[in-house]
Amino acid sequence: MTILPFPSFLDDVKEKGFKKAVFEGIDDSVERLTAGLNVQDLREAFRGETASRRPNPRLTPHADGFWLHMRPSYFNRDVTGMYPSFRLGWLSSYFVWFETITGILLMLWYTPSPEIAYGDMLTILSNVPLGQLMRDMHRLGAEFMVAVVAMHMMRTWITGSYKKPRQFTWFTGLLLLVITGFLSFSGYLLPWDQLSLWAVTIGASMAEATPVVGDQVNLLLRGAPELGANGLLRFYLLHVLALPALLFVFFGVHYYKVVIHGHSLPPQKENIGEDTAKRVPLDKRVYFIPDMLTYEMMWLGATTFIITVLCIWFYHAPLENHADPQVTPLGTTAPWYFLWIQGALKLGDKFFWGVAFPTIALGGLALLPYLDVTPSRRYAHRRFMLTIASLLISVTTILSYMGLAKFAVQTSAETEIVHELTFEPAHSKVGVGRTIPFDQMIVGAYSTAQIHHHDDMSANDIIAEINAEVLANGQFEQMIQELKDQHVGANQLPLRFRAIPAAEAPTLQRVLEAFAHHLEAEPNELPNVWGALVITDNQAGLKRLDWVVSWDSVLIQGGEVQLDDNGDPILVYSDQVDAEGNRIPVRRIYSDHLFIHQASAYFD
Repeated sequence: MTILPFPSFLDDVKEKGFKKAVFEGIDDSVERLTAGLNVQDLREAFRGETASRRPNPRLTPHADGFWLHMRPSYFNRDVTGMYPSFRLGWLSSYFVWFETITGILLMLWYTPSPEIAYGDMLTILSNVPLGQLMRDMHRLGAEFMVAVVAMHMMRTWITGSYKKPRQFTWFTGLLLLVITGFLSFSGYLLPWDQLSLWAVTIGASMAEATPVVGDQVNLLLRGAPELGANGLLRFYLLHVLALPALLFVFFGVHYYKVVIHGHSLPPQKENIGEDTAKRVPLDKRVYFIPDMLTYEMMWLGATTFIITVLCIWFYHAPLENHADPQVTPLGTTAPWYFLWIQGALKLGDKFFWGVAFPTIALGGLALLPYLDVTPSRRYAHRRFMLTIASLLISVTTILSYMGLAKFAVQTSAETEIVHELTFEPAHSKVGVGRTIPFDQMIVGAYSTAQIHHHDDMSANDIIAEINAEVLANGQFEQMIQELKDQHVGANQLPLRFRAIPAAEAPTLQRVLEAFAHHLEAEPNELPNVWGALVITDNQAGLKRLDWVVSWDSVLIQGGEVQLDDNGDPILVYSDQVDAEGNRIPVRRIYSDHLFIHQASAYFD
């Protein structure tokens, strides 16, 4: 007899033998864990065999268990294939858990502080085992999640699955779509690089258009007049606490309503005005265990495998240089899923297109099941609603294209060219002007005019002509004064152009050739153009590169360069005349500069 007040494992071993006692213990543990299925039941299920026990134990986990209480015990065979759901609802649920798991792993190495966040991102990418893979998977999963939830909503619209009795199910799905978009948007800021800072700045600025309380809403989002420590902390708390809490609440409600009403059948499988999703004939029942369980396990493995392959070989989450509120990059846009709002803003009033229009659009979608009360879900009977769905897709696509930086946004050619040469790291690329090795940054002034020799002029003649022009027009006076103000020695100031030392600095030669190529591609906006690169020693281990563009001013009206009858740009002339009495065109100059440190990682 045992000394314990309850039977022990040793008593079982003494009474039944070790082998039988172990097997029965395992069987009992498995049955408790699965809420009714023992080892034999699981073996039969995964082999596809009929259950040997009666009543069927495969139904008890749905009624008595924790993990499957929100999954139906059986499905209609008509909804188990790709059509009509295309597994979009399952994929949406998958990405909720996928993003939660990868996000928790990233949280272990992240601090929401402007001074630390960017360094933490670099640590995750370089010093944390599988850190880059986790970040890539989390970012790619977020993009997929927004797209999949949007497609799931559109599929529901097209098949008419929002009709009675599923009106509230549609409404909770719309809330989940909005929450998903803001979840991804709030996470956009966390890397604290230029891309995230300015994309979120553009998105948050739309709140300013809210009447009466616009400034207060914008200030509440940013935490200060400009995004900083308070703004980053608020977006972090939204991303990891407030929005996930709302997501899981409405995810549970949405899933519960789906189970209550059943998965809607394909439109042609039901009589008009009937909803037979809950009445599944015996010959059409597909039980969750084992058929749907193994089917979803296959989807789970296949989807995770595809994301892993994409993140290892084809996709890497972008990380630009450290966020700098003082430097506004060209071509910044909101995240792609908000481009349609940014495109709408280009149509006119900021309040109407930035606040009223999205609110009306979402309100219309929320009311859709209550406006479309026709009983039929057949495609032939829903031509009007299908047309509206097609128009919605088309308008969203067009507005998203309009939201791109290249649409209806004009940037002068010289600004774009210099930016193209000097832009900071973005999407694994860097401006070619930053790739000159430090030892090839030979102090001096170099002109692109000598890259392509004229038939009647040598390189030295061209340099002499440019030097004479600069001396006569005083084009570098402002830049030289700026260098003096920064205490650059007068003996280091490159007051005259010199030949490019191609033998000593081949990369410098190639960069200037690229500079010349970009300038020659804009003959109408930049006639008679030449560029210059001025290199000076700023301090020990730090050099300053000034990029200069000089060209004849042209007549521009309505954002377009005006051309004469011969197709040449119409120049703008000054009151001065040359020796032959001809008026001299107005010469314009544009310059920008950057600093390159000796320890820069842009070159070997």
